[in-house]
Amino acid sequence: MGNSFDECLINLTRVLKRCIETNLLVFGKACHLLVELEHRAWWALKQLNLDIEVAGTMRITELHKLDEFRHLAFESTKLYKERIKRLHDKNIVERNFNPGDMVLLYNSRLRLFQGKLRSRWSGPFRVVEVFPSGAVEIATEKDSHTFRVNGQRLKLYVCMSEPKEVSELHLTESQRSSEH
Repeated sequence: MGNSFDECLINLTRVLKRCIETNLLVFGKACHLLVELEHRAWWALKQLNLDIEVAGTMRITELHKLDEFRHLAFESTKLYKERIKRLHDKNIVERNFNPGDMVLLYNSRLRLFQGKLRSRWSGPFRVVEVFPSGAVEIATEKDSHTFRVNGQRLKLYVCMSEPKEVSELHLTESQRSSEH
């Protein structure tokens, strides 16, 4: 064995390299050598020429920078969410229904093999009553059966107006010859 503490640690590391495991059995229990780990940490600091106080202040500075970065990320996500909310709210159209309006009802039932181009809107239905909670009572045109639905499942039905009179003008061979 050596005379100094450093030589003892060097001899101890040689013994540990020869061992299969890095822990020894002391009274039948595993014993980890914390002295060697602390010595290695001290050796690493000595090799990197770092002062413990300077390293501590650098670590605190890094933690403050990390906290500031987290705060800036939070602010940017907050601004992003506000911008997306404004864009979403701009596209929301308020639907006001009045009794007598014609509406279409969205069919939200799950159908496994529904056609690709088949519309999910059924109707038209006539609005009978509008409730303050957003529910709307509608009636069918055929049998006047009434039922209540959520107002978000409805949209106004744009009826086709009455067909207007259309005049037709047929150009025949006889009209062309009379014009010349």
